[in-house]
Amino acid sequence: MEKLIITAAICGAEVTREHNPNLPLTAEELAVEAKKAEEAGASIIHLHVRDKEGKATQDQKTFAQAIKAMEQKGVTAIIQPSTGGAAGMSWQERIQPVYLEPEMATLDCGTTNFGEEIFVNDLPLMRNFARKMKKYGVMPELECFEIGHIYNALKLYREELVAGHLHFDLVLGVPGAMPGSIKNLLAMVDNLPEAATWTVAGIGPQELPLACHALVMGGHIRVGFEDNIFYRKGELAQSNAQLVARIVRLAEEVNRKVAEPEEAREILGLE
Repeated sequence: MEKLIITAAICGAEVTREHNPNLPLTAEELAVEAKKAEEAGASIIHLHVRDKEGKATQDQKTFAQAIKAMEQKGVTAIIQPSTGGAAGMSWQERIQPVYLEPEMATLDCGTTNFGEEIFVNDLPLMRNFARKMKKYGVMPELECFEIGHIYNALKLYREELVAGHLHFDLVLGVPGAMPGSIKNLLAMVDNLPEAATWTVAGIGPQELPLACHALVMGGHIRVGFEDNIFYRKGELAQSNAQLVARIVRLAEEVNRKVAEPEEAREILGLE
């Protein structure tokens, strides 16, 4: 079984300090949190950024500040900006971090109900994202909230807008989207191309059980405040590193080694 890639989604777009006072928001806080998560075992840092008021933004300069701060802290993990942003943003607004030419960025592969809102990702929008990522040499992580989203991603592949190794992030448990059950994870994985790799991101209380199953299925795992703010029921997590460290301990118990950042790059086919 190949080594385990752990992604730390350290901030997100929806969580606030009212939900968890340990949430990092500023560039400096994000950098400190990213470094601690990497030291705990994360090899990918999934990155959202916030404006001075703590609201979600896709501003290119704000992303650049956070990435620079991470580099100054000695972060060597893959920094993976989100192009999801927040519901209601235009694609031109959401695409901005791609212009910084990161190694990876997320590419959402279908429209979905997202709580009380609709997260719009129609095929024309997806093609725009794929073209920009291809132009700037950015590897897309293909975000799928439903089985049909996998086939949207494969359509982009057939159209040669996405090339090379395919890596999927299976996001389960978003209110309004596909529930985070083990049966649904198995169904999603059964619909992936044979050569693809995948990560599971379980939302809220589904984070840990889905992570445990991915661990023994040969998949990869995402944890962090974007998806889940609790360490266990009723107990807020102290940091993203705490959530990462638990996955590392579980991996050790089943004799699955955790990938260092350079090993993660090799698994994903990044130059």
